[in-house]
Amino acid sequence: MTIEMLYSKIHRATVTDANLNYVGSITIDEELMEAANMRVGQKVEVLNVNNGERFSTYIIVGKRGQKDICLNGAAARKVHKGDKIIIVAYASYDEKDLLTYKPKVVILKDDNTIDYVAQNI
Repeated sequence: MTIEMLYSKIHRATVTDANLNYVGSITIDEELMEAANMRVGQKVEVLNVNNGERFSTYIIVGKRGQKDICLNGAAARKVHKGDKIIIVAYASYDEKDLLTYKPKVVILKDDNTIDYVAQNI
């Protein structure tokens, strides 16, 4: 049996842009992606702290060090620049994997710099 569990998340990112005229997805600064062990094309759930919206999309890489978090395409209608969001990735684990299971949580400051990384929540 496998169980779907939190794999990693970027917590309280600040939306830097919303681009309706793009083919969809979320742009995440490459540095933040690496800190959270997230990958280009990976499916993520986005939780908008400001308005309660929850939706799924996929990741595209943003320029390293720019601290960009941009919602593109239809998802751009679900956020406003300055909103706080949580970006969540899940993975399936078997019971043996859960013995050493430790999700990675990247906590951000208001300017999207990394405050700290937690691996034992």
